[in-house]
Amino acid sequence: MPTTLPPERIPVIAGVGEIADHPKDIAQGLEPLALLEAAVQRAGDDSAVSLLPQIDSLDVVNFLSWRYHAPAEQLATRLGIAPRHCFYGPVGGESPIRFIHEAALRIARGEAKVAVVCGAEAQSTATKAARAKLDLPWTPFAHDAPEPKRGAAFQQPIASTLGVARPITVYPLYEAATAAHWGQTPRQALDESGVLWSRYAAAAERNPNAWIKRAFAPNEITTPSSDNRLIAWPYTKLMVANPSVNLGAAVLLTSLAKARAAGIPEDKLIYIHGGASAEEPRDYLARDQFVQSHAQNAVLETIKAMVGGDGRAFDAIELYSCFPVVPKMARRTLGLGDDVEPTVTGGLTFFGAPLNTYMTHAACAMARRLRDGAKVGLLYGQGGFVTKHHGLIVSGTPPQQPLSEDVSVQAKADAAYGVVPRFVTEASGDGTVETFTVIYDGRGEVQHGVVMLRTVDGARALARVPAQDQATLAFLTDMDRSAVGTRGPIVTAADGVLEWRSAG
Repeated sequence: MPTTLPPERIPVIAGVGEIADHPKDIAQGLEPLALLEAAVQRAGDDSAVSLLPQIDSLDVVNFLSWRYHAPAEQLATRLGIAPRHCFYGPVGGESPIRFIHEAALRIARGEAKVAVVCGAEAQSTATKAARAKLDLPWTPFAHDAPEPKRGAAFQQPIASTLGVARPITVYPLYEAATAAHWGQTPRQALDESGVLWSRYAAAAERNPNAWIKRAFAPNEITTPSSDNRLIAWPYTKLMVANPSVNLGAAVLLTSLAKARAAGIPEDKLIYIHGGASAEEPRDYLARDQFVQSHAQNAVLETIKAMVGGDGRAFDAIELYSCFPVVPKMARRTLGLGDDVEPTVTGGLTFFGAPLNTYMTHAACAMARRLRDGAKVGLLYGQGGFVTKHHGLIVSGTPPQQPLSEDVSVQAKADAAYGVVPRFVTEASGDGTVETFTVIYDGRGEVQHGVVMLRTVDGARALARVPAQDQATLAFLTDMDRSAVGTRGPIVTAADGVLEWRSAG
């Protein structure tokens, strides 16, 4: 159905560009700024090169593989532009979707005519150069530039002490809690993860920009081996994000009127239909439970309502995939079955995880899918420790309503919160397992287990399970029964850290 909205205020994705850099010589690897520049140029080639000099809105997704002074301004100089809006964002895997949504709103308000959202990482080259003690011929590393503030900065000191202040060790806490809540044994939960992850791998195999282009069977993904070690129970290496990549992507947006004036074919244009965002507390220990995310629910329930209340209305989906529990929670909230096709891109394990900017690549892949005939797409991005959530509806069909400025659904998320238990670092008596994980070293050997407990008076605590306590570790990693909800004694170790052992 033709839209009656003024074309000057209808934002469209008019071009997408990507680059994957696989240098044979480390010294020839492209730095992040060069990857950004190349991706933007390719987005211009995909739309209309005449639009690039008119860029008046530039958002650069935060990158961690290299540090620059004012990277967005440096990119603008490379591109020969002087955008009024020139922004380098904070850390967050949802940020590309948020930036695309915000850029679309600027166009809809008439505040911008041509916008670019872009991101890049060159972690593979940077890591190899560091190991080889090679000085790269890149823009000098800005040691005095502010270091990006990551999730660990918001956590309790004991979480850092016990090694559960990193994504790789926090997401397993949600994994164990949700599986028990859904009535799954750990084996059933792992089987679901393996099947789901194999679908991400299959999509990556078809994506020419993917870092790892081969299919993996579910048991290859979930079975520990010398090449697929356990990292944090129950996650193996092939179940976690892979940041060792050199990837860049850019999304170019403009108004429908300018796209038409530039001669871009209508069937290449992707329309923004709306979206929603919400957050959880940055300190994950200040949340009421770990069997769901109220912020994720609020975002995805709102998104689902926008398409008539049925998640099956989306025939192209990107569910953020840093760790299996995220899309497993998301597909349940959307009302999708275990046969869901969760990605158009390939996932952060197989396509690759250029840290905060994976969803920029997902937007590129989604544009291609919609151009190929899909009707309605969902881009769902997530950041932090199940912390920040943003969803966006996109389509090859024009919207019938103006793009809503009402994006935040934070009030809905907050209203769903239950009582948050008091967090303590001193406790005794019995502790009941709320959730848990086991952390492994680089050889796949147990470092220690970590249990989140509820004390006899209802407080929350973190406790260690020493590597020597093989009985409790075996209890925690039993594949046929969950340790969630079981009880055991809490003691204080010589270093002052709480420890827990199973009663059975």
